[in-house]
Amino acid sequence: MPTAATLIAFAALSLGMVLTPGPNMIYLVSRSISQGAGAGLVSLGGVALGFVAYMLAAAFGVTALLLAVPYAYDALRLAGAAYLGWLAWRALRPGGASPFEVRALPRESAGRLFAMGLLTNLLNPKIAMLYLALLPQFVDPAAGSVLGQTLALGSLQIAVSVAVNAAIALTAGAVAALFQRWPLFAQIQRWLMGLALGALAVRLAFESRR
Repeated sequence: MPTAATLIAFAALSLGMVLTPGPNMIYLVSRSISQGAGAGLVSLGGVALGFVAYMLAAAFGVTALLLAVPYAYDALRLAGAAYLGWLAWRALRPGGASPFEVRALPRESAGRLFAMGLLTNLLNPKIAMLYLALLPQFVDPAAGSVLGQTLALGSLQIAVSVAVNAAIALTAGAVAALFQRWPLFAQIQRWLMGLALGALAVRLAFESRR
């Protein structure tokens, strides 16, 4: 089982990732604004199922990788640091767009909303990188079962992401209106997330293997 410090650190990383605009957030916000919070929550159900699929794939795949390849930690660590740096740049670069811009989408059935949420998450490179390159950095083979630690961390990430995305779906309309009236708030949000991700990228890049 991961230590309390590891769980807190990974929860902070998961929070920073979910608050960074990506395909999941853009789809959920757009769907919630155009079809209502209920549609956003149904879509979130599909997103959550995609998280479970990634967690199970990573749990068994990462376990095998770490046991088979001596330098897998270093390769994954550097790849993860590079990806976090890229996300930070996307958030900080001039002219970055907010996911809370109003987008018109056609109304869809609940089944299609769920399926689109699932597909959006399965094709999301940010989530793939989170599970394949970032999560393994929080797994310590000396602390016990790699599989058990991966499942525990994955479950924590799913809980954080679903809670935050549910809040976003329920408040998307109000936040979009606020950002339209006060564009400075959107810029502050982007800068805070960009700086946080940049700091995580630097920490990950220079962190020695445990």
